[in-house]
Amino acid sequence: MRDVLDALMADWDAGRTSGLATVVRTFDSAPRPPGASMLVTADGRAVGSVSGGCVEGAVYELATEVAADGVPRLVRYGISDDEAFAVGLTCGGILDVFVQPVSRRTFDGLGGVREDIEAGRPVGVATVIEHPDPQWLGRHVIVWPDRFTSELPSERAGSAIAADTLGLLASGRNATLTYGTDGERLDEGMRIFFDSYAPRPRMLVFGAIDFASALARLGAFLGYRVTVCDARSVFATPARFPEVDEVVVSWPDRYFAEQVALGQVDSRTVICVLTHDPKFDVPLLELALRGPELAYIGAMGSRRTHDDRLARLRAAGLTDAELARLHSPVGLDLGSRTPEETAVSIAAEIISRQWGGSGEPLTLLDGRIHHDDLVESSHESAPSGQ
Repeated sequence: MRDVLDALMADWDAGRTSGLATVVRTFDSAPRPPGASMLVTADGRAVGSVSGGCVEGAVYELATEVAADGVPRLVRYGISDDEAFAVGLTCGGILDVFVQPVSRRTFDGLGGVREDIEAGRPVGVATVIEHPDPQWLGRHVIVWPDRFTSELPSERAGSAIAADTLGLLASGRNATLTYGTDGERLDEGMRIFFDSYAPRPRMLVFGAIDFASALARLGAFLGYRVTVCDARSVFATPARFPEVDEVVVSWPDRYFAEQVALGQVDSRTVICVLTHDPKFDVPLLELALRGPELAYIGAMGSRRTHDDRLARLRAAGLTDAELARLHSPVGLDLGSRTPEETAVSIAAEIISRQWGGSGEPLTLLDGRIHHDDLVESSHESAPSGQ
């Protein structure tokens, strides 16, 4: 929706109804990813694309119908359809496209979503795209990091969806999730599409070593925008780290200070210091531990390295409260041996820190597995009347 937001809001502000088509699922060589949108405005203009041109004509006609009759549709276009060539999708891919009418009546909370997007605040929108009761179709759950609002008839369903999409919001990812008709997990009958409007969080990995390569791959898999930084140009090369977003040759403390000054570090940022060399990691940790709020600061090293590092940081004037922000030695106790296993232990600690997990085996714990700790906002959004 982000790529058609300006045109969408022009109709919404004016009290008009648009037809919004969104790719919610893809298979094989589909040309556009989930979240790609095409809008048919109230005056008939087409904005955006769901397929790079393949099925735009068919989607345009459908979005026009949906805007007129107010009935959302979930449609599949693909080579497996009898009319695949007729609508133009000859690339062999398959698209699931959800088309909904958007107006003040059907999505009253959209104005607030726009404000969050424009301000760069994380927000996500879950939309019911499949349900046996047509009154559920097109209704929304708006999710923020600390709260949510729901248009759904079921409080249980709204709460489950909000809790389950927190991780998607944190990582800036879109996804389709399946539930029972009343929001039951591990059941079927209802599908929702979650559209996340948040930049990917950053993972800054300092030290271009084999452990960094394994951690960078896992960080990318978890949805982070991964940077590997090392002052040694012979090791910090794109060829050694093909999966990461960027490889930087710079002294770690200098690069971190630059990123803070540029506003590229926030409370979702994860820092992993793998150099275990005091000339690199101590100046960096001084800045990080005294600096802005971060999601995680971890440093690799043996117990001896850890004790020496703490002594150097205390000598630099860091307080116990500042040192308490440091996770060192880094990772959970999994008995890891290889770089890949060590990366899993670090990622497990990051996830546990982020969501309040204990790190204990679930079989040893009582109570609920899912941490449904969001609070529904008192704001009541208007239902998506069809």
